[in-house]
Amino acid sequence: MGPPTTHQPDWHSPPVDRVRNNIDLPWAFLSSACTGLRDRHRFDDLRTYCMFIGYPRSGHSLLGSLLDAHPEAMIAHEADALRYVQARFTRLQVYSLLLRNSQRYRERREIIYDYTVPRQWQGRARRIAVIGDKKGGRSTRRLSESAALLDRLRRVVGVPVRFVHVIRNPFDNITTISQRSPGGGGLDPAIAEYVRLCTTVEQLRSRLEAGALLDVRHEALVVDPRGVLTQVCGFLGIEPEAGYLEDCSSILFDTPRQTRHLVKWSPDHVQQVTEVISRINFLHGYSFEG
Repeated sequence: MGPPTTHQPDWHSPPVDRVRNNIDLPWAFLSSACTGLRDRHRFDDLRTYCMFIGYPRSGHSLLGSLLDAHPEAMIAHEADALRYVQARFTRLQVYSLLLRNSQRYRERREIIYDYTVPRQWQGRARRIAVIGDKKGGRSTRRLSESAALLDRLRRVVGVPVRFVHVIRNPFDNITTISQRSPGGGGLDPAIAEYVRLCTTVEQLRSRLEAGALLDVRHEALVVDPRGVLTQVCGFLGIEPEAGYLEDCSSILFDTPRQTRHLVKWSPDHVQQVTEVISRINFLHGYSFEG
């Protein structure tokens, strides 16, 4: 993969797709200009912007929902905040859109998995110390396609940016990507996409200051939710209260799903991914067997 370009990714699409993908931007700009001014004092205590990076189908939704349940955090569900940053929205506009997204997502019921945490603060907050967006795969693609976007994000949000990198066993992650892709897709394009995103994450790590990125293994979150959430909250600068940790732990499944067994992996496909694991440090320890 070559160095990132400075092109805006949406403008590489066919004309009809460009219009469809951006038709809501004028309305979002106007509405968020109003709501941003109205909500501006809600962001007075903001200390950290949380940016998820990584891969689709890796466990971002689970961790993002658990963080959104914290009384001092608002984490939007796939708002694609970087799209608004690219479109020159202001700080208050971006924050207002993230806030509204979190509130709307709390009321939705047409989702595959219900990550509602009982007795906690999803879609609302006692105060907002952390705000962010759970859109790991798309955000990673956008950062790879625009070399200037990371610097613009930092300028727009106006607070330290902390990157949460969720990692799942590559064989499970790739399997789920292949199954959820339009038309199925198969393992070959899913492997290629996963490798592209891994390469982008490696490049991005080299551009971040020490302590700005945290690797979170999905399997560790499932096995030890209290320990992992305590670590993530500390990374973001918020306290994990005992009741919060207990309620988050109560909704997790007992063991991570091993979707790799749902499809036929050829020896060649297994070898391809094994070679990727061997050369990328943050994937070390994963294998097809476990």
